[in-house]
Amino acid sequence: MKLNAAELRTQPVDEQVAKKIKKNPIIIILDNVLDTYNIGSIFRLADAVAAEKVYLCGSTETPPNTRIKKASINTWQWVNWEYAPDTAALVIQVKKENPKLQIIAVEQDTRSIPFEKITYSTPVAIVIGNESYGVSKEVLKHVDTIVELPMFGINTSLNVMVTTGIVLYDIVRQLTK
Repeated sequence: MKLNAAELRTQPVDEQVAKKIKKNPIIIILDNVLDTYNIGSIFRLADAVAAEKVYLCGSTETPPNTRIKKASINTWQWVNWEYAPDTAALVIQVKKENPKLQIIAVEQDTRSIPFEKITYSTPVAIVIGNESYGVSKEVLKHVDTIVELPMFGINTSLNVMVTTGIVLYDIVRQLTK
């Protein structure tokens, strides 16, 4: 079932339909993302790429929040999500539960590589950081790889949601080849 924005805003969640959606083995982890519009938009992205799960960590606001609801056009109700108080502890936990999980932080760092130069494997988790401070140093200690988007102009970074979308669609592109 494909719904437009107006239908999503008013459509009650149909558990049977939701269960039939084939999920991609992608996990999105938000590390203290504060802007509720970014959070809502990332729910839309998670739905768009049929991500398996979204983890909202630390200071990240959780649904039901009116701004998350508005920006997500209610996709937060369709996307499997969970709150975790400590991002680093969560990363350690999900890696322990699934040792084959490739954990990628999206961050500007001396160790980062351009996002398009990595070969993504599944299952994969991407960690997205705070709008001002990025992915925390403690979390970066526990990821497998750090990737970043090249910046060719004066600005040094992109919006969290935009960056997340670019990386997610590159992952999906590679997975569907």
